[in-house]
Amino acid sequence: MKLWGGRFTKPTDQLVDEYTASITFDQKLAMYDIQGSLAHINMLAKCDIVTAEEADTIVNGLLAVAKRIEQGQAELTVANEDIHMNVEKLLIDQIGAVGGKLHTGRSRNDQVALDMRLYLREALVIIIELVTDLQRALINQAEQHLDTILPGYTHLQRAQPVLFAHHLMAYVFMLNRDAERLIDSWKRVNRSPLGAGALAGTSFPIDRSFVAEQLGFDGVTENSLDSVSDRDFVVEFLADASLIIMHLSRLSEELIQWSSAEFNFIELDDAFCTGSSMMPQKKNPDVPELVRGKTGRVFGHLSGMLTTLKGLPLAYNKDMQEDKEGMFDAVETLKGALALFAPMIDTMQVHKKVMYEAVAKDYSNATDLADYLVGKNIPFREAHAIVGQTVLYSIEQHKYLLELTIDEFKQFSQNIDEDIYQVLTPKAVVDARDVEGGTAKGRVQTQLTQAESLLKQNQQWLNQKFGLLKQINIPIIN
Repeated sequence: MKLWGGRFTKPTDQLVDEYTASITFDQKLAMYDIQGSLAHINMLAKCDIVTAEEADTIVNGLLAVAKRIEQGQAELTVANEDIHMNVEKLLIDQIGAVGGKLHTGRSRNDQVALDMRLYLREALVIIIELVTDLQRALINQAEQHLDTILPGYTHLQRAQPVLFAHHLMAYVFMLNRDAERLIDSWKRVNRSPLGAGALAGTSFPIDRSFVAEQLGFDGVTENSLDSVSDRDFVVEFLADASLIIMHLSRLSEELIQWSSAEFNFIELDDAFCTGSSMMPQKKNPDVPELVRGKTGRVFGHLSGMLTTLKGLPLAYNKDMQEDKEGMFDAVETLKGALALFAPMIDTMQVHKKVMYEAVAKDYSNATDLADYLVGKNIPFREAHAIVGQTVLYSIEQHKYLLELTIDEFKQFSQNIDEDIYQVLTPKAVVDARDVEGGTAKGRVQTQLTQAESLLKQNQQWLNQKFGLLKQINIPIIN
């Protein structure tokens, strides 16, 4: 007989049990379920809904069940449907009928909402720490390459030279937006829904705020209907996760291109590459390729969650069982990608000479020739046309701009003098971008200082939250 089976005259069909059960995946919530139950039973005792003796028995029983689950000695069955019913059944088997008093004043509806919030807030801390580790790896590389110049691209066509450090710092600030979004989402995750019951609250004189305080929540959810049906925090996380994996995918694409023979700008460490079963010369950038490939599954989880929720009436509906697998998978996918990316960036070898040779043999200094002419009081549009003609001539002559003689330059404008050869060097072109946020060395050094300040703020937040989680004795996921 099911724990809820009092009004039923026969057991559910085995296929229904198998189809509707969630224990195969929500067992990941076991320790969070027990942590929530410990807080709940403490509250029931405080409010004199159960006796102190009953509470002690249940607490000891829950700790024993937790130990059995951790050691792999507990049987979690489809017949008991989900992690909540499995834990309750194990508890009753452990301590007898008094274990049935644990569920007083709560429902699986508010219980699962609590467990998911406990799980997700820990995941936020872990992922933000991993994002910070990747930012640190990018900063370390940037600090080593404040004088390394490579082509900057638009439309995948060479545009203007930039410092390699400048290029890396773009991802540092990109990732910082990701960290900021996750940090901001904490305040919406960290609210306790327990006490909302099935949908309308409970008739028992419970103390929701006491439970919230025990579990380190910032407060309780305001409306019982919303409490059990709200999965906005899951959608928000999946949206944030989609942005993070999209950013990693963009970086992956550049690493893949840069490590090809055609670019040869970088070489990834052997530890992060694989070979070919047929072609012995191959060194494949499989880690960034797979991260790029996994982007679709995270996007899919976001789309799937939105689709699941879009037509649901209040309050809880069985459809919402679909909220877990996508969230779990997105968390694991992000953790795996980020954990690999930081050491991969740290150990990446940069071919400075190849990058510089690429910049020296293109027309990415053409804008600076136009700016030079503007400095000679020629309107920019006229200067643009002059430089366009000069570039076309250079291409026809199989020359780059710095290879033209002064007489060749003067065919297009008498305003061009010998100083043009200093203006058009890659270093001069980079140094000329001395504006806030620009690629000049001094400006990139400023960006490094700014990034260090942002990382320090994020680390302070992380230290605070790690301290909170340890204080309430919730095991950190790994």
